[in-house]
Amino acid sequence: MLSGPPSVVAASPACSNPAFLPEARSAIQAYDQGDAFSGAVLVAVDGHPVLRQGVGMADRELGVPNAPETKFRIGSITKQFTATAILQLQEAGKLSIDDPISKYYPDAPVAWSTITLRHLLTHMSGVPTYTAISGFFDREARLPHTIDELIKLTRDKPLMFKPGSKFFYDNSGYILLGYVVEKVSGQRYEDYLKKHIFSPLGMSGSGYDDPERIILGRASGYERDLDGGWRNAPFLDMSVPFAAGSLYSTVDDLLTWDHALYTARLLKPESLQTMFTDYGHSYGFGFVIDQKWGQDRIWHNGGINGFSASFQRYPKSRVTAIAFANEVTPSVDKLAADLAGLCMGAEVYPREAPEGGAALARYTGEYKLSPSQVAKLEIRGDALVVSIGAQPKMMLYPQGQGKFFAKTNPMKIEFQIGTDGQVSGALVRRGEQGEPLTAKKIDAAEAERMSRDMAERAAAGVPTPGTEDALRRILGELQRGAPNYDLMNPDLAKVVRSTLDEVKAQLVPLGAVKSIKFKGVGPGGADIFMVTFDKGAIEWRIALGESGRVEGLSLRPAS
Repeated sequence: MLSGPPSVVAASPACSNPAFLPEARSAIQAYDQGDAFSGAVLVAVDGHPVLRQGVGMADRELGVPNAPETKFRIGSITKQFTATAILQLQEAGKLSIDDPISKYYPDAPVAWSTITLRHLLTHMSGVPTYTAISGFFDREARLPHTIDELIKLTRDKPLMFKPGSKFFYDNSGYILLGYVVEKVSGQRYEDYLKKHIFSPLGMSGSGYDDPERIILGRASGYERDLDGGWRNAPFLDMSVPFAAGSLYSTVDDLLTWDHALYTARLLKPESLQTMFTDYGHSYGFGFVIDQKWGQDRIWHNGGINGFSASFQRYPKSRVTAIAFANEVTPSVDKLAADLAGLCMGAEVYPREAPEGGAALARYTGEYKLSPSQVAKLEIRGDALVVSIGAQPKMMLYPQGQGKFFAKTNPMKIEFQIGTDGQVSGALVRRGEQGEPLTAKKIDAAEAERMSRDMAERAAAGVPTPGTEDALRRILGELQRGAPNYDLMNPDLAKVVRSTLDEVKAQLVPLGAVKSIKFKGVGPGGADIFMVTFDKGAIEWRIALGESGRVEGLSLRPAS
């Protein structure tokens, strides 16, 4: 549900793409109609909004819609505010980012003797992250913690690597930085940010989140359950994310923050340059440094119980794109990037070649994606819509010659059309790399049989043949740090490669696998298993293709 037409400021700098507004509306509509995004978005040029939009519901129980003024938890976007506080204290002569953490934290173990504040800022300290502790979010995260208690969760664990030698995204490092801010400034972390950042900038819609306080306009956080419906996000005591992820804000306040980062109002130019430097792993101080749409991009995202956020800056064009969601979803990054690309005139989506209703009708029906997954295509209005299990629906847009694309994810479909004009199947790409998945068109009876079989298997506690064996194999490979990428979907293999060190670091301390128990089938048809190790448990989801190739794999720490 769109909360109203996009709000635009007249007579202000404009996007280089004159068709930006209708193209942006179409992109947002694709998310909204598929129930794939609930939150707020903002796009600005040179500090002036060209689009402000609320989407979906801020409170589903009371029927309150989202608006640009709605307050959302922003998760790890908090880290750039922590980094700013550290740099402000350095400018004041109260610390140096090259000081060892042991100078400020007297209980630092000997292994931390060479860890500097710079290492913590750039995720190169080697300190294990407390959020990877098995069962953490089901037990510890629900309880209030002091800062010292948070530090002690990983203080006595071995370092993952020699400080400065590798990159490993680490929430514990930013907990330590928050500790330093408090010790050096003599103020509570939240008070320091309010006095030195939020109040000077007039960011009245930002602060340290506290579920006990009345915060007007604060959104409720949600997640999807196994049948695709909504449920309230699990409780998280906000003392736990602290300086790594405790803040809330609005899209308008983040634009104010963005402007301050251009004007050196809070930090000197040399400090800003230090913050925005890539230290070898596409990361600065609280910001990812990379490229998108042929331009440098300085950005970060955030994910926390019931909320997701993305804040993207394109300095060359002075374009800023912000997407906040009151749900757990990866769509914020793509939506923000796509809106920025549209504003800058990038070729974000393929050119559309509309097809009439009669032509669309031949594509409708059921398609078998895997032994346990069916895609249903139907016409809604004058558009083709795909449903996969209980996942959000996707609008498909025609390119011509039987080719379609989605705007809400990288999916592309090319239908296989015979000389008689009949559709026998489709080639489905879920990313830019690798071989497409062949989906055979099946009749309604077979689709119903597959759905019934899946439901019966779930009720009987029987997984898809081969998934448990594949999961056992993958677990062993991940613990050894040597996955067989040839047995994975290429896009999945890319993700596993990029996160291997983190996953291995999480799995190795858990020890050997003791048991694997089938729990059920997820919204997209993936089998859900609870894997119990010697020292913890993790929930895994895995989906196999027709050839036995692993098409999907994810994990979630569990109690």
